[in-house]
Amino acid sequence: MPRHEPERTCIVTREVRHPSDLIRFVLGPEGQVVADLRCKLPGRGVWVTATAGHVREAIKRRLFARAFKAEVKTPPALAEDIEQTLRQDLRQSLSLANKAGNVVTGFTKIESAILEKPFVALIHAAEAAEDGRRKLANQLRKRLGEAISSFPVVQELSNDELDLALGRSHVIHAALVAGAGSDGFLNRWHRYRSYCGTEADQADLPEGAGAHTILEPSGSERNE
Repeated sequence: MPRHEPERTCIVTREVRHPSDLIRFVLGPEGQVVADLRCKLPGRGVWVTATAGHVREAIKRRLFARAFKAEVKTPPALAEDIEQTLRQDLRQSLSLANKAGNVVTGFTKIESAILEKPFVALIHAAEAAEDGRRKLANQLRKRLGEAISSFPVVQELSNDELDLALGRSHVIHAALVAGAGSDGFLNRWHRYRSYCGTEADQADLPEGAGAHTILEPSGSERNE
């Protein structure tokens, strides 16, 4: 039975939300504000809605000092540092999915995976040429039709980042298939996009941790 987590109040909006929608902050040994992204650091925590804009607003309005009831040191690049940490987590989770055998690379193999494997996301390097994106989109449209707009297409990571995460050179496109690590990667992708303010660009994407559409080899769809 999953553990119940009490809801928390954002110090910026004063809205009560689930911890997964927020970022916890604690004070370090010298009074510096530290983001506790995994909610494991000791000490009293305060919570901010998990977007860069809300973190910046908390800094601008000096809300951390008010919430902690203490003099605090807030790093001026705190919002940017969190973004980089979330991006690093995204790369690491892709690496784990790859080690579990759930990432396919190579254009021909990806085209086959789209039609033949339990497929959960398409990945493009940020620098990927439009021609390659279009060809894979056409293949994906054979499976989905007009519902293609609601299927996860990851394009935030650079070619170098994909190379690093997957341990190979010149990765431009990849396919993520269902299995160990794929849900973890997609959850981190949603969290990263939400933090950066780009999640609304694909508002029809599946919602909720672990609730990602899987395209079965038969062409049918189911949610897990």
